Amino acid sequence: MPLVSGAEVVLAAAQAGRGVGAFNVIQLEHATALIAGAEQVGAPVILQISENAVKYHGALKPIGVATLAAASASSVPVVVHLDHAMDRDLVTEAVSLGFTSVMFDASKLEYADNVAATSEVTAFCHEHGVFVEAEIGEVGGKDGVHAPGARTRPDEALAFAQATGVDALAVAVGSSHAMTERTAELDFTLIGELRDAVPVPLVLHGSSGVADEDLTRAVEAGMTKVNIATHLNNVFTGVVREILADQPKLVDTRKYLGPARTAVGAEVARLLTILKAV
Repeated sequence: MPLVSGAEVVLAAAQAGRGVGAFNVIQLEHATALIAGAEQVGAPVILQISENAVKYHGALKPIGVATLAAASASSVPVVVHLDHAMDRDLVTEAVSLGFTSVMFDASKLEYADNVAATSEVTAFCHEHGVFVEAEIGEVGGKDGVHAPGARTRPDEALAFAQATGVDALAVAVGSSHAMTERTAELDFTLIGELRDAVPVPLVLHGSSGVADEDLTRAVEAGMTKVNIATHLNNVFTGVVREILADQPKLVDTRKYLGPARTAVGAEVARLLTILKAV
């Protein structure tokens, strides 16, 4: 199936009251696992490559081209998305490679600077038919939208969306990045208020720390794109640890990366059901 645009997947889900799973790619095993999981349940999926993953690989093109190739061979709609890009040149490169969605992260800037930078990137991406996500950030602060205790005000979210022209907005409602335990407490009332105030789909970052039932409730309250990375890394790494502990002399990487990939695919399928993606 040809690659699809972020707009096609995210806007359709928002209109239908469904969630869209957005999962991070670090290695090719992640990309193929995420696609396999989506194919198991027949749901669209977003494959995210973060700026940190680009730094790990030393460049965007190798992992980006591989992910795009895997996505184009999928039987379900797949969006390839640049996640948390703070480097403007990286956005330009992603668009040139064929990414159909980007998340430009200027949330650590002061509000006016965030608006100016995000507006510029949005205009460029829209010229190339690319979907744009952004963060409003913690106004007046430097820790970004997911600082501990940060919350997004509906009036500020509306003003930011209108000023920048973005297609989706990441908001702070109680989740936090890189949580290894699923103990986050979401503000569902605030999610509903943001949904009613903001004219574009809402994005929940840091969703690895959110329990299953609260993920479903978040979608029902108004979240559309739900980002999950650390949780799947836990699944992947857990399988690798078990196999290597049981077979300490094992050296064939396929013997432990393969089972880890299979486990992630199964968990992705389960999560997509939790998110009401189908």
